[in-house]
Amino acid sequence: MSARGPARRARADVLRPRALNRALLERQLLLRRADLPVVTAVERVLGLNAQDPNLPYLALWARLDRFAIKDLTAAIEDRSLVRSTMMRATQHVLSTPDFRLIRPVLAPLLRRVQRNAFGRRTADVDLDELIAEAWELLADGRVLTRPELGRRLAERWQGADATALGWSVQYLLPLVHPAPSGTWNTRGATPFARADWTGIRARATAEDVRQTLRRYLAAFGPATVSDARAWSGVSGLREVFDQLRPELRVYLDESGRELFDLEDAPRPAPDLPAPVRLLPEFDAPLLAYADRTRIMTDEIRRQVCVGAGVAATVLVDGTVAATWTVSRTHEAATLTVHPLRPLSPSNRAEVEEEADRLLAFTHPNTPRRQTRFE
Repeated sequence: MSARGPARRARADVLRPRALNRALLERQLLLRRADLPVVTAVERVLGLNAQDPNLPYLALWARLDRFAIKDLTAAIEDRSLVRSTMMRATQHVLSTPDFRLIRPVLAPLLRRVQRNAFGRRTADVDLDELIAEAWELLADGRVLTRPELGRRLAERWQGADATALGWSVQYLLPLVHPAPSGTWNTRGATPFARADWTGIRARATAEDVRQTLRRYLAAFGPATVSDARAWSGVSGLREVFDQLRPELRVYLDESGRELFDLEDAPRPAPDLPAPVRLLPEFDAPLLAYADRTRIMTDEIRRQVCVGAGVAATVLVDGTVAATWTVSRTHEAATLTVHPLRPLSPSNRAEVEEEADRLLAFTHPNTPRRQTRFE
């Protein structure tokens, strides 16, 4: 009988959603604020969504003691952290070693995204030649924005869609977006720079894929194969998990699905108290699983994840209880909480206290700061 047969499954412990929730909060630094350097924290949680430049700052504020904006900015400027198109073909900030490991693993996903989004508009372009031309245009440390690069490439491929060329390069070529891009309140056209200085390889090895899954489990486990696929966007992971099976702990969820985890990973008691936390839009715990019930109900998910958007959320007792938005006038900054389930008076008081702290971080010079519940 194989290790995946009934005998193995009969011995597997069942982990209920609350146990999975506390494991997630512990690994994502959401059970208590950690006293960690910025780069160590980003590695611990395996990257931060950076579709807007302020999102990584807000994510670290929720996770770290004594975090200051300058701490993350300095790590981006000195290239300890890099911003690039990564998991699920979206912008993330990762440590340079994690970028070097994971970006080649994601290459098949990013090629598929390019083909689906821009395949027709680049049908007459040899993509290998496109990559080679873009590589030369970015030689010797040159930095070009995506529109600039697209226009330069369109000079060679007359009649081609410059926008499609620029986006295609973003998906097909390992690139980083150097500072000041990605730093606090810095928006605008995305700059492209070569990433060869990171030591990145052209192709992932089989061990790279296995190590990426180990890193995923360390940050988000216990998790199913489908969860890992949802986090990464990479297919064909069942075989890789089977290769790793001898070194992993295997559990079951309430539906009987196998959950994989590292042998020595923390799994806190399900009754451990969890503090209120305000998470920014697209925060990874809301996106790292195919089954998101460990952090929000399906009904709440439908209100949080609308189209391509994922709202900023409030965790109460470890699960999503509300969303939040900030508005600002010349004299006031207002954080509005939009409850998605009933909140007790003590819940509201704790949410308001955390919201006040967040406004002091994001708007320190605004004369009046206030929190209100919709």
